[in-house]
Amino acid sequence: MAKSGGSFKSAVELSAALSARKVSAVELMQDAIDRIERHDGKINAICVRDFDRALGAAREADAALARGERKPLLGLPVAIKESFNIAGLPTTWGFVPQKDFRPAEDALPVARIKEAGGVVLGKTNVPVGLADWQSYNDIYGTTNNPYDLGRTPGGSSGGSSAALAAGYCALAIGSDIGGSLRVPAFHCGIFAHKPTLNLCPARGETPPPLPALPREGDLAVIGPMARSAADLSLLLDIMAGPDPLDAGVAYKLDLPAARHQSLRDFRVLVIDSHPLLPTDRDVRGAIDKLATDLAKAGMTVARESALLPDFAETSRLYMRMLLGFLGAFFLPDELADSQARANRLSPGDHSLGAERLRGTVASHRAWVLDAGRRAGLRAQWRALFSSFDAVICPIMPTPAFPHDHLPEQDLRRISIDGTHYPYSDQLAWPGIATLPGLPATAVPLGLSKDGLPVGVQIVGPWLEDRTPLKLAELIEREFGGFVPPKMFDD
Repeated sequence: MAKSGGSFKSAVELSAALSARKVSAVELMQDAIDRIERHDGKINAICVRDFDRALGAAREADAALARGERKPLLGLPVAIKESFNIAGLPTTWGFVPQKDFRPAEDALPVARIKEAGGVVLGKTNVPVGLADWQSYNDIYGTTNNPYDLGRTPGGSSGGSSAALAAGYCALAIGSDIGGSLRVPAFHCGIFAHKPTLNLCPARGETPPPLPALPREGDLAVIGPMARSAADLSLLLDIMAGPDPLDAGVAYKLDLPAARHQSLRDFRVLVIDSHPLLPTDRDVRGAIDKLATDLAKAGMTVARESALLPDFAETSRLYMRMLLGFLGAFFLPDELADSQARANRLSPGDHSLGAERLRGTVASHRAWVLDAGRRAGLRAQWRALFSSFDAVICPIMPTPAFPHDHLPEQDLRRISIDGTHYPYSDQLAWPGIATLPGLPATAVPLGLSKDGLPVGVQIVGPWLEDRTPLKLAELIEREFGGFVPPKMFDD
């Protein structure tokens, strides 16, 4: 099985094959190693290889299977984003001064994956500081998109998305504050899930050399990535639940079931436009086709609603709060420059760039007021989800764009149907779900006319992660999902 198409099978399928002894964990891992050694010179997704320990863990998994043991991930190859600590392996976040930092303990989500029987093959590439939709740094180089080596695989979890698209592993994990799970999933044609804020504890996904302490994210989350929607649920159930050192002292996880089990029972709002950032014809076309197909399948589909929060105000607020967080880590000279530029802003300038600048230098008082506005936004979403089960909308405005490593991101531009927009304004679409902390599942919808993946995100109600995940499964089952890159014909 591993030598004849097993590389692109789902984790659920591989788990069943392992239980039935149709394939061994060692065979799956050796197949993954062979593929990485054969193809990763071109893609550069796996930046830290841990093959010896992986083969040892695979042998242990086979022994456990022979004893009749069953665990959710037993024997399945898993790739881990470089930003997560794995004992004995470097964690750098792409920072050259940290290239030799090696934590002594696994991050909590890594420990949970191993406890569930997952076999970690290594770590996947990231941008410096996880701060880009491209995945390159001076330690590990550039990761390329398996559908077009001249384009980005997305970021910051771009190594994980490229590894999945290339068939190196069945499962991977990443993190997301500006779309870093959903954007690479979109650009590489795979599935990913941004969980509800703080559903999955992130202890150990920590900038080196800081200690791995329990913490709550203000916007950031960690989550699963896979080639099928059902695999997302499999891995989410391992990652989710309070940190035993923190909230787990008192709380246990009990996620509500999906609202519905069949397509025709769902009520969805489909959106393809944003007042501050358009989508291109490929993205709009894919969304329009999906809306039509869903309606034909008997689903209740709306294209507009007065209940939908104002996307323009949402994006402005998100830009301020995101940069209020990120700006805390700016060096003094960077912060002084940001303050000087913010002082020159016109009070009437409400461009997304201006709001990012204001957020960078905002006072704690301003942040508290914005947090109150966010609470109001969450109330709007609660009201909307009394009439709809999910909102389907874009993840990014265009399919994967060519590599652009211009050092100043403020000088980069993204072309949308021939019109150029500030590169960082692309935050607007992933921010729709990030700001209120809502769950959002990235779903591929096939390939554009240029052979590049396109897809959508399904935004669900607070803590009802199983609802967008179930809808993603149903869409995959009815209309297809992951399409392997043409460069892989073996």
